[in-house]
Amino acid sequence: MQIKVVVATHKAYQMPQDSMYLPVHAGRENHPQLLEEYQGDNTGENISAKNPNYCELTCLYWAWKNLQADYIGLVHYRRHLRGKRSSDKWEGILTEEQAKEILQHTDVILPKKRDYFIESTYNQYIHAHHKEDLDQTYAILKEKYPQYLPAWEQVMKSTAGHRFNMFIMRKDILDGYCTWLFDVLFQLEQTLDISQYSQNDSRVFGFVSERLLDVWLITNHISYQECAVINMEKQHWIKKGTNFLKRKFLYKGE
Repeated sequence: MQIKVVVATHKAYQMPQDSMYLPVHAGRENHPQLLEEYQGDNTGENISAKNPNYCELTCLYWAWKNLQADYIGLVHYRRHLRGKRSSDKWEGILTEEQAKEILQHTDVILPKKRDYFIESTYNQYIHAHHKEDLDQTYAILKEKYPQYLPAWEQVMKSTAGHRFNMFIMRKDILDGYCTWLFDVLFQLEQTLDISQYSQNDSRVFGFVSERLLDVWLITNHISYQECAVINMEKQHWIKKGTNFLKRKFLYKGE
């Protein structure tokens, strides 16, 4: 069983030492002189130039098209899946040995769901970003993939979901997921006007894909096992919580 997990990064950072991890410079096409010590996402078949709008998905696309392994995964330089608990964050990162043990019983490893408790997935998104992003995505699914609409409705109404575009998947499952995901996102890119979006909201296709993962998993009856997420940097929970509540209660629609 060969596992390769891409660590998406845009800057030099401490990386896991386990051999299954492969640091990949996200958006290398736009910054060719940076991070030459890392694999770039601009070799072979790639969408590296789309990184400002697709975020870590340019690394996922590169891995899908160019990596050969039984299982392929995606994590972030500052966010990892947890293996065994340890007082040292870096020692607590999921190892290849631990991943192989989990994958004997399931085909997909995911991070634990994030729960917003007082906000549905749909409302949380439109309070933080643009309503059109999800409405246009729904329209694409309705036209091209109507079998996904029941799961879409379920996910949009739920307060919890798998975020961060983090996972490890069996390669044939990843093939199916990426074929569908990028078809939807490329269509969304053609129909959505983001010319007036802020720099953060311009990362729209990365944000939307986080909501599409569960839609695909539910529709295709894909089983999985969850791991906790380790944040390698300090989380400002009070600030995050305050901003979350502001967006919810001050939202006036578009």
